[in-house]
Amino acid sequence: MKLLLIDGHYYVYRSFFAIPNLNNSRGEPTNAIFGFTKTLRLMLKHLQPELGAVFWDEGLPQRRVELQPAYKETRKEMPGPMIPQLDFIRSTITPLLGFTSIALPDTEADDLMGCYSIEACREKLEVVLATNDKDLYQLVGPCVKVYSTAKADLASPKDAFALLGEDQVTTKWGVPPTLIGDVLAISGDTVDNIHGVGIGRKTAAGLIREHGGLEALLANLSAVKSLKTREKLQNGRQQILQNRKMVQLDCKTELPVPIEQLRIRPQYRELIAALEKCEFKSLLQEVQDDAARQAETFQAELSL
Repeated sequence: MKLLLIDGHYYVYRSFFAIPNLNNSRGEPTNAIFGFTKTLRLMLKHLQPELGAVFWDEGLPQRRVELQPAYKETRKEMPGPMIPQLDFIRSTITPLLGFTSIALPDTEADDLMGCYSIEACREKLEVVLATNDKDLYQLVGPCVKVYSTAKADLASPKDAFALLGEDQVTTKWGVPPTLIGDVLAISGDTVDNIHGVGIGRKTAAGLIREHGGLEALLANLSAVKSLKTREKLQNGRQQILQNRKMVQLDCKTELPVPIEQLRIRPQYRELIAALEKCEFKSLLQEVQDDAARQAETFQAELSL
């Protein structure tokens, strides 16, 4: 069984900025809706998962805000035209595509995705994370991979997507997945407004790789060859230790929806009606064709 876990806000934002100036005849923006629907349908085609859910940020965890009050403060406000589309995607498009929407108050999507990944691995399921969140790469292991369509991650220009396992993530980051949090503790994460100590990601990865982990590195700073780097690590020790807590995923939350209830069941009739209101043409035809094929398959099974 394959479980697909999707970072909802990431794909809404990506769709909104990738497809500008798309509106219906009433002047309502539909670019994010179009891109999000196309993207999730493409994931279903590529991965053919039996189970799946879309996760949404619902405020910030108190633990991280207490550690660093400026956490994510630098993020820009959501563009006005995206707001009604996000609501429509969460309330209508996601469930009609067959996915369960999952969110909890004061909880970030990556923490919830971590909770589901760990539990799914216990149940011997294959897990695919559809995300661009750096923190989630820490979860990659024998039963967890990251879905990517980025050109830099594709083994060949002809490939449509890649599943990044331990080897690919180690190559991408310069350290194994379990040590990515150590790298981020040193380099920081500008996206989340987590300040590093003036050492870039590649240098940080080299230090972690050389010493085998953050704890060993900080315990043996005299072995760091560069005096400048050594001083940055020494002066920024407390920041680094605090950052390590910030990027640690919280994976102890009880699952709000049991994994066995995440079976993907598209509701074609209602989805077609929703896409008609958006006035999509080619996408609407694709969904209508899929609905017809599903109906034919169902009839054929009944006749057996």
